[in-house]
Amino acid sequence: MPENKRLIAKKEEWARKGRGLLEDGVFRDTRQRSSRLPPGQHMAKGWPVLDLGIQPSIPLAEWELSITGCIEQPTVWNWNALLEQPQVKLVSDFHCVTTWSTFDNEWEGVRFSDLVSVVKPKTEAAYVFFVSYDNYSTNLPLVTCLDEGVVLARTWNGQPLSVEHGGPLRMIVPKVYAWKGAKWVKEIRFMERDRLGYWENRGYSNTADPWTDDRYTM
Repeated sequence: MPENKRLIAKKEEWARKGRGLLEDGVFRDTRQRSSRLPPGQHMAKGWPVLDLGIQPSIPLAEWELSITGCIEQPTVWNWNALLEQPQVKLVSDFHCVTTWSTFDNEWEGVRFSDLVSVVKPKTEAAYVFFVSYDNYSTNLPLVTCLDEGVVLARTWNGQPLSVEHGGPLRMIVPKVYAWKGAKWVKEIRFMERDRLGYWENRGYSNTADPWTDDRYTM
């Protein structure tokens, strides 16, 4: 039987990323570290709420996500269009720059890499800028967004994402501090050059790596 070269290449990629795909089909980050808790973090009770003081409530009938910028297929998704995309369940930890973490959060939604396959970023696209319904913004390199754990989440632990936690849809980017995961996301803009977001313009690190305690630039 000839080798399935595509399957072999994919499994090699999974091995490089430490992909943990269990029998239930849920992705888990299984990379080994000396501690699961990043430096300077502590375990939280529950899921604390942090925002800019605005919690926009957007009816699903009125909700839209605009995907623009340096892409071949600019598009706007309403809620039904979002639900028509491939849906995944992912389990990951959540690290807030204010030093608390929670483990084993289950998210359901659209993997960012699946969104990318729809809108087809141009070769020169290298960064992604996120804008929220409360006018919050943040930025990430495109390569960071392509990690398998990055998801546009609409549920948390089996329940619809509540307004205070960014519902109906928020970004989850497990390998960086949580301010990089925009709540109430309404626009995703692909760009050639980086652009600092709300907290990045206010002294927060642009790379935001919890494992190097990379919180601030000031």
